[in-house]
Amino acid sequence: MKELYSTTMINTGGRSGTSYAEDQSLSLKIAPPGSKLDNVTNPEQLFAAGYSACFNSALALIKRQKKIDNSSTIKVTVRLMEQASFDYILAVDIEGHIEGLALEEAQELLELTHTVCPYSKATMGNINVTIKAI
Repeated sequence: MKELYSTTMINTGGRSGTSYAEDQSLSLKIAPPGSKLDNVTNPEQLFAAGYSACFNSALALIKRQKKIDNSSTIKVTVRLMEQASFDYILAVDIEGHIEGLALEEAQELLELTHTVCPYSKATMGNINVTIKAI
């Protein structure tokens, strides 16, 4: 296996702290979900941002292979769920739109993408992920 990229983020203060890149290229203030503070994010938003970008890039690869050049938009919703007291899990909903394609064809491409995307591979069997063409 050949490593293509590696990055490191460091956090101090947990959900009420700061996360920053070891190389100083990114620094983010972190707050608990639902906080109404300016210029902060939370781990769920960061996961959704990464997953949506990765999934759309994997979809672009699939579209190139199938000679489809229609633009696509991917919306990822990450939900923090409490199963029981102090037992938390994530759930993910992926909605994808591919310009000019029928919903059935778009759904097939999205499901194929789910087998290729590294985030999807990492979550498969670990958290509930739903995929829907819109």
